[in-house]
Amino acid sequence: MKKLACFHTCSLFIAALLTIFGLTSCGPTTNQYPKAPIVKTTYGSISGSYDDGVFSFKGIPYAKAERFMPPQAPDAWEGVREHTKFGPIAMQVNSWSPESAMNEQKLFTVNVWTRGVNDGKKRPVMFWLHGGGFSVGASDDPITDGKMLAQKGDIVLVSINHRLNILGFLDLSAFGDQYAHSANVGMLDVVAALEWVNKNIRNFGGDPANVTILGESGGGGKVGTLLSMPAAKGLFNKAIIQSGTLLNVMTKEKSTQVGKALVETLGLTKDNISQLNSIPYKQLVEAGNKALEKTVGLRTPGSTTMVGFAPIPDGIDLLQQPFTPDFADISKDIPLLIGTTFNELVKTAYAEKNLTLEDAKRRLAKTYGDKTETYINLFEKTYPNYVPQDLLSIDTLFRPNTIVTADARSAKTRAPVYTYLLTWKSDVEDDSKGSFHGLDIPLAFNNIELGKHWTGTSDDAKNLSKKMSSAWINFAKTGNPNDKSLPAWRPYTRENGETMIFDKEPKILNNHDRELMQLIKSVR
Repeated sequence: MKKLACFHTCSLFIAALLTIFGLTSCGPTTNQYPKAPIVKTTYGSISGSYDDGVFSFKGIPYAKAERFMPPQAPDAWEGVREHTKFGPIAMQVNSWSPESAMNEQKLFTVNVWTRGVNDGKKRPVMFWLHGGGFSVGASDDPITDGKMLAQKGDIVLVSINHRLNILGFLDLSAFGDQYAHSANVGMLDVVAALEWVNKNIRNFGGDPANVTILGESGGGGKVGTLLSMPAAKGLFNKAIIQSGTLLNVMTKEKSTQVGKALVETLGLTKDNISQLNSIPYKQLVEAGNKALEKTVGLRTPGSTTMVGFAPIPDGIDLLQQPFTPDFADISKDIPLLIGTTFNELVKTAYAEKNLTLEDAKRRLAKTYGDKTETYINLFEKTYPNYVPQDLLSIDTLFRPNTIVTADARSAKTRAPVYTYLLTWKSDVEDDSKGSFHGLDIPLAFNNIELGKHWTGTSDDAKNLSKKMSSAWINFAKTGNPNDKSLPAWRPYTRENGETMIFDKEPKILNNHDRELMQLIKSVR
């Protein structure tokens, strides 16, 4: 991703001098440039970057924490710190992030994009939570850069890093009251970041009383989790869940068993449990994997229960399973925008250009058996212009659970629920990817250029991105996604099944796929 300039072009010489004298990007500096203004936060003053009408501030500390302990206020600082680079990411095991990018102590950072600072305006705030389940991910993904949304909608975009996997969600409550919150500290980090927004966002031109939480995949799961967390109540007032209704998590009973098994695997006891603080991360992960295998086993294919380290419904920090499927009463007044993509995580068949209907039938019979013809007939009724590849490639997990969630929530809450389905297929790689998991991110962020490896740069992609990003911005502003570029979009009810279909030409369909999804759910 291209780095934003820290100062005007004329400041390059000064920047070089600062480098010579050993001042790092996180060290004290002075600020003489109107387009890199100083902003006061609760813990100290910072400067950032300015590019094309948008100010950005990255890697701002919002908390600190000891291992397995709830977050605390970060250390304050004197002078002005320059924050033009993303902070370290959470400890994790993946194939794309170098260990040098991770830091267990310094990961607690927020990033802010805004069109104005210190100006007294009250811009809507969009608080983004990255995907990757509860195991991996970070806030520095180029497709979630907040510049384009801030520029277009005059909103403030905030993104964060927080603890993940075993460091964020290991239940050690059986080993003493000091670990009462250890199973959910990763989500308590998110709450701490929301509290930072509540206290500081005014100085970044934002309105702390108008905050929308949003996320995709695991980020959507985090949004659903926040809707059931008492500590988060009052820190946001709207929510967007993108492809995030699939997973429920372990019970408190199971998570306690996992914690005990991990401690046993490491040869520790209650008397020397504090040694967990000094065990290297990779050794901890290995022990965690063994504990999971010993206690809960592997996830059953098609199961909607997550096996691994994730938030635990302990009745205190998290009141219930995040998707039960109607969330907790404490969030009944929160408007919700929720949706999925047509293909999600399914390995698509779009690369098979010569696939025939008969070929598709033979493969479908392995799953649907004597219901194969019924499935195809329902599919044709639902999507009259389908191709054989669609039959094999449709999402079978996220969309069915989204319907269940929307049905339950719209029946129980006073707040509106809006649903969408992205059916537009990317033309990247000859359309073989289809409308895949995460494709709605660059479209909704108005980030076609930064996401062109997913979306391409066709006029269709650009036009759809304009429409989707307008809907997301409008929802963040008012709780209503309607826009003049879209058909009229009513709140969802079980009876109307109102769904915005985002395609080359967006349209509204009503309960169009309920029967099809019910059949899919019955055989999976």
